[in-house]
Amino acid sequence: MKVQYHDLSGKTVVITGGANGIGAAMVRKFQLQESVVHFCDIDVAKGEALAGQFANVHFSKVDLRKPEEIQDWISGIELIDVLINNAANDPRIPLRDLTVDQWDELIALNLRSQMLTIREAVDRFRKPASIINFSSITFHLGPVEMAAYVATKGGILAMSRSLARELGKEGIRVNTISPGWIMTERQLEQFVDDDTKALIRERQCIPDLLQPDEIADVALFLASSSSGALTGQELLADRGWYFS
Repeated sequence: MKVQYHDLSGKTVVITGGANGIGAAMVRKFQLQESVVHFCDIDVAKGEALAGQFANVHFSKVDLRKPEEIQDWISGIELIDVLINNAANDPRIPLRDLTVDQWDELIALNLRSQMLTIREAVDRFRKPASIINFSSITFHLGPVEMAAYVATKGGILAMSRSLARELGKEGIRVNTISPGWIMTERQLEQFVDDDTKALIRERQCIPDLLQPDEIADVALFLASSSSGALTGQELLADRGWYFS
């Protein structure tokens, strides 16, 4: 059933990494709320195809590892009501194989880009405003061969807590979504087989596999005034994962 957040109609929503997976689900969900959506990605084919379906959706090719491209993109958006930092990469790299360049690239894409988009957008916010940063359940689980990725996701949580205090007096809320294991196309192709699905169902309180649209629904709530009492919070959207 579609939930309508009437306060999102006409609002400008900015999303990083919106061409695939959770990002694409959020683009679709926000345009259904009649928001004006600006999203970026490096996947031009899928980004243009998605944006081409909707009159109120705008795509830009942006490499979030490059500060000047972030600045150019954000500077072209006059006013912003909601900023969602979603883009990330989650490679599996054993510690002994992890290079300095790989570490720096993940920091740049997963963590530094979030700081930069917020810094560039902060004076463009129409108050009250909502920032939604994406972390991950992996920060709590600490899986092997993902040290760099997990470090970036922990950094996002720490940054979000600090920015919630710094920006709160300006009417800007900052919250974090930490998804569980989501059945995106990429996860299903690269990492999720039948054994993995069995493990997920065993670990979750509710065994149903999580879908991108469900995380997009959490983002709608955090973007709307319905969540006005929430800032500086982490929402674990993981179907109740057992950490033990």
